[in-house]
Amino acid sequence: MELEIFEAFRAAGVPDDKARGVVVAISDLIDRRYALHADQLATRGDVASGRAELERVTGELTASIAGLRGELTASIAGLRGELTASIASVRTEIAEAKSELIRWSVGSIFASVGMFAAITRLLAH
Repeated sequence: MELEIFEAFRAAGVPDDKARGVVVAISDLIDRRYALHADQLATRGDVASGRAELERVTGELTASIAGLRGELTASIAGLRGELTASIASVRTEIAEAKSELIRWSVGSIFASVGMFAAITRLLAH
């Protein structure tokens, strides 16, 4: 690029020493301008490195999510088992309470009939 600028100045009639001075000054300005922004510019290597890091992190996250999914599935299965056992226990307790309620109801009915019969006999004499 410097040679093209130098040739353009020579073609415009600028003496060689002045053309060379202007080309050097322009080159220095471009270098300084580039140096100011060099830290903010990403090279292809920087982009490739960033892409590789992103792929690595994505792989780690995918593996971590898969592990968490497995743990969650196992935890849900365990809770399902506990819930099934609890439901069975409650059903057993309900059946026992029902049986006991029927026993007491039948006993109460027989006791009531017996008391009614006794009262009827007492009143009949």
